[in-house]
Amino acid sequence: MNNISVRPLLPSDADSTADIFLRAIREVAAKDYSPGQINAWAQIDDRATWANRRASRAAWIAELEYKAVGFTDLVLDGYIDMMFVHPEYQGLGVASLLLEQVEQKARELGLNRIHTKASITARPFFERRGFRVLKSQQVKKRGETLSNFIMNKGLVA
Repeated sequence: MNNISVRPLLPSDADSTADIFLRAIREVAAKDYSPGQINAWAQIDDRATWANRRASRAAWIAELEYKAVGFTDLVLDGYIDMMFVHPEYQGLGVASLLLEQVEQKARELGLNRIHTKASITARPFFERRGFRVLKSQQVKKRGETLSNFIMNKGLVA
């Protein structure tokens, strides 16, 4: 996986994660969602709230040559709230490395499953890594309706 490293997220990473989040939605998820849906989704209302939310849970950032290229998190109940990879670093194994970190931490916490709400764009990635769709749903965001999938994966000790 080249020289990609994964480390715990620091408060100083908030701007990097925000940039990755916004660019991934605007440049990658745009193939699966309408411009109106992308505009509704790709917003951060308050940078301080964004930073506090990232800091409130286990979270990791992937770096390639000291540049942030992806991030993820894990809530204590096994929920992966966010996993995004910078558009210029798609297909290099960044998300796979991040998911390995999530699964390792989940096992350390004694969890027997992890779960997420995957976008249309992210669903194939999660399916290839053993997640299954429990149901599809429609989510309202700033007046737009977006489809996503409730997915989970059982973990073996």
